[in-house]
Amino acid sequence: MNYLIILLFSIFSCNTEVPTQFSTEALNDTFITLNGENITFKEILETHKGKTIVIDIWASWCKDCIKGMPKVKTLQSEYKDVVYMFLSLDKSQEAWKKGIEKYNVDGTHYFMQSGWKGAFGKFVNLDWIPRYMVINKAGNIELFKAIKADDIKLIQAIKK
Repeated sequence: MNYLIILLFSIFSCNTEVPTQFSTEALNDTFITLNGENITFKEILETHKGKTIVIDIWASWCKDCIKGMPKVKTLQSEYKDVVYMFLSLDKSQEAWKKGIEKYNVDGTHYFMQSGWKGAFGKFVNLDWIPRYMVINKAGNIELFKAIKADDIKLIQAIKK
């Protein structure tokens, strides 16, 4: 009987360890800037070195993403010294740029050309958008996953 309990526990327990660093593959994944230039995720992070970064993975076609934008704007007004980085999963660069304008999305913007199944998407285990992450001033992943911009864990991670 004890063996059965141990076996069931080992089958149904999941690894709750979340990464604090991006994988080499995720860092080398290529994004597109608003100017149409290719840039690696590593280069994007280096641009904001020493700052807290809130990453918002979104798309202009995503109803939950758009519904969450007012909450993001509230964060931006309350935590002004934070970098707000928007990584788009739009179907085209044109749709992405129109979405930024239409919804008045303020922050730094990159197009995820590798999409959901690219190296970055796989690393963050992308299964839903919007998806929020927080990178601390030391460059470590402070918060790996939140799906609401008013999640208390997201706010706590920003404050650290």
